[in-house]
This record gives sequence, structure tokens and C-alpha cells, in this order.
Amino acid sequence: MNLDIALLAIAAIPMIFAITLHEAAHGYVARYFGDPTAYQLGRISLNPIRHIDLVGTIIVPAATLLLGGILFGWAKPVPVDYSRLRHPRTDMRWVALAGPGVNLLMAFGWAILLKVGLSTDNYFSVPLEEMARIGVSINLMLMAINLVPILPLDGGRVLFSLLPPSAAQSYGRSEPYGLPILLLLLATGLLSVIVLPVIRAAGTLISTIFFL
Repeated sequence: MNLDIALLAIAAIPMIFAITLHEAAHGYVARYFGDPTAYQLGRISLNPIRHIDLVGTIIVPAATLLLGGILFGWAKPVPVDYSRLRHPRTDMRWVALAGPGVNLLMAFGWAILLKVGLSTDNYFSVPLEEMARIGVSINLMLMAINLVPILPLDGGRVLFSLLPPSAAQSYGRSEPYGLPILLLLLATGLLSVIVLPVIRAAGTLISTIFFL
């Protein structure tokens, strides 16, 4: 039990920031392309409290972290009014990619901290290394999961923006079933089959760049 509590304490910071800054990035890019909805609601913020969902940001990620396997979680979705974007179909793509993009950037940031921890030898280097390792893995996992082309995930938004209008309209009708489909993939282990190659490729890139 003490080890579980220590693991949660070390993982809390990277876990919360990985999930909440992902959402903030959507709002920031949406504002850049013309939709101020998230800004007007105070959701373009680095303050995690504005984005935390008790179940999705704390309970579910903590449970999946302790039980092992694919880490799963979410924050309060940032509201985006796609009709207010200057070029809705094209801009939707960049709004969607902002979240996974920020997760990738955070993975690089944690990799730098991991390199610092590995190059030092003092009382905080071990917990720093563990936190950094978790930070890299959590961000790469969330990036990969969100790129799965299922609505309402970011990968689904990207696919929607790339499809011809008639096909996109038909595809959009699948959104209400997206979460059940994702949970089914998670329960059957198929989600791991889909996302692990992406995670491994990104992890190899980071290890190569930082000589980890």
C-alpha cells in the first residue's frame, strides 16, 4: 500500500498536467483560429484546477496506473465552436492536433528532466528520475490514444476534417458511439495493439535524441 501511495504521489504532477494541458492547448489553438469560446469561459489556462474532472483526471488514471496496462483518463473537454473558426474544416484539424502535440512536447520536456536526474547523484535524483519516466510514458500514451481515429478523439476530428463533406457527415454520426467503442477496445486489449507501435516509435525517437 505504501508503494502504491508513493507511486501515485510521484505520478500526480505529470499525470494531471498531461491531461489538463492537453485540453488547454485545444482552447488556445481554437482562439488563434477565431473561436474565443474557451477563452471566454476561462479555459485557456495553465491552472490544472480549471480542467480537472474528478473521475477522468484523478480516479480513472490512478486506478489504471495502479492496475497496470494502458493509462486512460480525460479532463473536462474544452468547448470549441467549430462554426466560429475562420476555416472550420481545415482549422478543426489543427485544433484537434494541438492536444497530442502538447503531449509530445511535454514528453520531450520530461525527457530533459530525466537526463538531468540521471546525470546527478543526490537525494532528489531518484524521485526526479521516476517522475520524469512516468511523465514521458503518460504523455506518449495520451498522445497515441488521442490519435486513434474515433470520434470524439482528436484523431477522429482529424479524419473528419480530411474526409469529403458527404463522407464526413456520415462519419460524424458515429460520435455518440465513440466512448463505448474506445472502452471496448480497452477492455479487449485491442487498444494496446493500436497504440503501442506509436508509443514505441516516439519513445525510441526520444531515447535516441537524449541518449537515454
